[in-house]
Amino acid sequence: GYRFDTGPTVLTMTGILAGAFAAAGADLADHVTLVPVDPMYRACFADGSELRVRQGREPMREEIQRVCGAGEAEAFGRFCDWLTELYQLVMPNFIDRNFDSPLDLAWPLVPLVDLVRLGGFRTLVKVVESYFSDQRLVRLFSFQAMYAGLSPYQALATYCVITYMDTVEGVYFPMGGMHAVSRGLAAAAEKAGVTFRYGSSVDRVLRQTGTSGPVTGVRMQSGEVVTADAVVLNPDLPVAYRTLLPELEAPRTARRGNYSPSCAVWLAGAKGPLPEGATHHNIHFGTEWETSFEDLLERGMLMPDPSILVTSPSFTDPSLAPEGRTSLYVLEPVPNLDGTVDWVYERERLKEDLIRRVALLGYPSDVEVERFFDPSDWERQGMERGTPFALSHRFFQTGPFRPNNVVSKVPGLVFVGSGTVPGVGVPTVLLSGRLAADRVEGRRPGT
Repeated sequence: GYRFDTGPTVLTMTGILAGAFAAAGADLADHVTLVPVDPMYRACFADGSELRVRQGREPMREEIQRVCGAGEAEAFGRFCDWLTELYQLVMPNFIDRNFDSPLDLAWPLVPLVDLVRLGGFRTLVKVVESYFSDQRLVRLFSFQAMYAGLSPYQALATYCVITYMDTVEGVYFPMGGMHAVSRGLAAAAEKAGVTFRYGSSVDRVLRQTGTSGPVTGVRMQSGEVVTADAVVLNPDLPVAYRTLLPELEAPRTARRGNYSPSCAVWLAGAKGPLPEGATHHNIHFGTEWETSFEDLLERGMLMPDPSILVTSPSFTDPSLAPEGRTSLYVLEPVPNLDGTVDWVYERERLKEDLIRRVALLGYPSDVEVERFFDPSDWERQGMERGTPFALSHRFFQTGPFRPNNVVSKVPGLVFVGSGTVPGVGVPTVLLSGRLAADRVEGRRPGT
């Protein structure tokens, strides 16, 4: 039969994943089989041209030269050098780090000065345009800002670290599907002595005097009390406050902040092959690039000419679909539940429109199984404002301004996940686990 993932589809920065296994005394390769996705993306543009994003600098340079010319290919090498320098500065000093105060941003001062020197506070799209004149490449190396809930026209160039993660480090796929990573991590943790209690719900974090003092454990929905010196919460942060800590008010940023756009996802299993030239990840860019961002992010409206991601996991792992069949994961950015869309009325129309566009692009349309998710579905799964991407990464919602992973008045309480530091994405959520572990062990930022 078919097997589908409903979460992330793009896996990068596998060294961070390997570090998570190593922390449990395990080897990534013993638990998960990762294969490089090459091409990492097939980028399809409105003018009918295509560009394949290749693993490795030299293959990608050759592809850019073939499609866009020698000048743009030469610029790609310089762009990768800049991305690498940016990443090496930003990762240890601003991402893989706990913060206790906004003042921590400027201590030590040298990294902040270097970030200014590198242009990290310029607009992302302006920096990319300083390297490339071909607008196809500008789109290809700036769309990653959407992962941070931002338009490339608003995001700081610092967020090109996301571009580094796939363009330089590469994209991988775990055989068996993305959930093979979760299964592998769970197996490694169990071997290290962790006990998982699946199907058991927690309904309250317990504190020393009921509504004050340090944590003492959790109360299960069954009434059972599990005592603990520390409690690490991984539900979406504002949801965790509302449901498990009703005596506390979530940080103002979590309550009133700007949340990332959401997405509509269509999962389908269909008879027939992919269209000629299609690969694992296929990005179909719309024509109205800047206008679409304005409608989505500033007006909370559906994009008039949306770009869509079509992923076919069965392209890399045929075991995920029956023989002669194809599995599809189609994603379109849409407003979160703060937007203007009434999903009760718009759900079916958007679904049918998305399916129609996918069929016109040549993907198999003889559907045998399908499932569709919109923001109201994500909300029912516990995601604030119906977005899987949490708070957007505007400057004052990032680093020390993002909801902290500890609460000073509740010793022993620690948060983990995309709603706290460092933020959204598989690599960063893995890092949030490491930062949470530092908090549990009492290590202060910078130690």
